[in-house]
Amino acid sequence: MYSSFQLAKKYINYQLTASNGKGHGIHSPFVFDFVNKILNDDSEQPCYARIEQQRKALLHDATLIEVEDFGAGSAVIRSNRRRISAIAASSLKPKKYARLLNRMVNYYKPQTILELGTSFGITTAYLASANENANVFTCEGSPAIAAIAKQNFDTLGLKNIELTEGDFSTGLSPLLNRLKKIDFAFVDGNHRKEPTGEYFTKILQQATPSTILVFDDIHWSADMEEAWEAIKSHETVTLTIDLFFMGLVFLNTDINHTQHFTIRF
Repeated sequence: MYSSFQLAKKYINYQLTASNGKGHGIHSPFVFDFVNKILNDDSEQPCYARIEQQRKALLHDATLIEVEDFGAGSAVIRSNRRRISAIAASSLKPKKYARLLNRMVNYYKPQTILELGTSFGITTAYLASANENANVFTCEGSPAIAAIAKQNFDTLGLKNIELTEGDFSTGLSPLLNRLKKIDFAFVDGNHRKEPTGEYFTKILQQATPSTILVFDDIHWSADMEEAWEAIKSHETVTLTIDLFFMGLVFLNTDINHTQHFTIRF
């Protein structure tokens, strides 16, 4: 992974070179629509306060739990015995990005949503709350973390979530075999090039012409940047949007030629 200094330099360059996120100068009707109706929508939804209350509780929970980490590991915490508050502080997506996912699901109305990397379920809750008619299938490697996520789902009254525990390398294929299609996927699991590429390939097998994929931490390391470039160049991809901490991938067959955007967010 990049050091904090390296990542800061990259982020500054992104801020200086990205499109301004106001929609001006973007010559793609699809992206202009995305920027104005989703990216820049700062309205409050009823679910936001309830979900953030759960996040706050996690950030103040000093309970120690045993954690199995199947991914690239925590950039902050090395011990397998960790406090819930420390895990929450380092692994939960900031509300800015979680709410963006909520708005995307609310706007595009995907019916089958896949999430790789449940953590404590905060982002999962944002996905599930955006469309209660959708089914959210989420995967978490650590049983202790998955148990807390389930508690959060119960507290929030979310009934449209199915959580699968275990290593993605063994659990993902059986799950995908049960699903006829994937309309929306959020990949926030193993932050390495090879596994990320494998997830992408497996999800494509269940994709539709309108499937949307979101990859987390695409600039986390040189390895992840290579994975992102490989995904961008895949023949099925018609549009990508780089938001620095997230990469959005669209397989929209209505888009006539491949387009790649970097937009400030």
